[in-house]
Amino acid sequence: NCPGHVQIFKHGLRSYRELPVRFAEFGKVHRYEPSGALHGLMRVRAFTQDDGHVFVTEDQITSESVAITRLILDIYRDFGFEDVRIKYADRPPKRVGNDAIWDRAEAALKAASSAAGIEYTLNKGEGAFYGPKLEFVLRDAIGRDWQCGTLQVDLNMPERLGAYYIDEHSAKRTPVMLHRAMFGSLERFLAILLEHHAGKLPAWLSPVQAVVIGITERQDEYVLRVTETLKNQGLRVESDLRNEKVGFKIREHTLRRVPYLLVAGDKEVAANLLSVRTRSGKDLGTTSPETFAQGLRVELDSRGRKVWEG
Repeated sequence: NCPGHVQIFKHGLRSYRELPVRFAEFGKVHRYEPSGALHGLMRVRAFTQDDGHVFVTEDQITSESVAITRLILDIYRDFGFEDVRIKYADRPPKRVGNDAIWDRAEAALKAASSAAGIEYTLNKGEGAFYGPKLEFVLRDAIGRDWQCGTLQVDLNMPERLGAYYIDEHSAKRTPVMLHRAMFGSLERFLAILLEHHAGKLPAWLSPVQAVVIGITERQDEYVLRVTETLKNQGLRVESDLRNEKVGFKIREHTLRRVPYLLVAGDKEVAANLLSVRTRSGKDLGTTSPETFAQGLRVELDSRGRKVWEG
């Protein structure tokens, strides 16, 4: 993907006024990992990467790197990851380019890290063969660290592949190439996400966000009407009209890890209300379908940072 984006950049004459130029794609990556190193979805031989490259001037390295770093951390927070470890990986023993180029690349990435206000630990000699990088590391359920997102500063590949732009003095200049991946391996990120939440995905990610449950068949019509109302609000809602005890239904949907269980008996039907409880068993009291939908919408729009409390 990296050389491919350089070739796209080279398609046509580029001016400094166009920079930064950003390309991104979901690319399939193949690596022949030893069989003993394979580990579920965490380490596989083929995975999908959210691969992106940004072509900038040297003066734009800091501002663009800060924007990418903040975006990565914001995305992780949306998914519920607050404890993100960041590692700075400098030049490896086997690399391309001379030391002067590496000095500039490493200084630029350190300056960007300082400007972004992030703290990192040194991962000595573990940079890419073409440039230093920041590694965004997430921890799984049993405390193992897995690299996910990356940000790399590359002064080598654009020069080696003949990429250039025209600067303000009408001279040819080689751009700096920033390699960035928010998630890295989508398969690995999904595995860590499921482990991190123990399957209890935030409501905005849950396939089913709420289930409406009637106590007896007398509430069936009301349950269906409420379900349709909530669906019309853009919520992912199911109804449970089975001829089973309400306790059985609640336990089953709790095991399915549905975020909200909405129970309706005769009293709730008469008052046009719902009894709301969470999958953790917390009773949130009664509320109208419209108020519940409004509160849940606030939670979804804020990616769970503002929790609906009835």
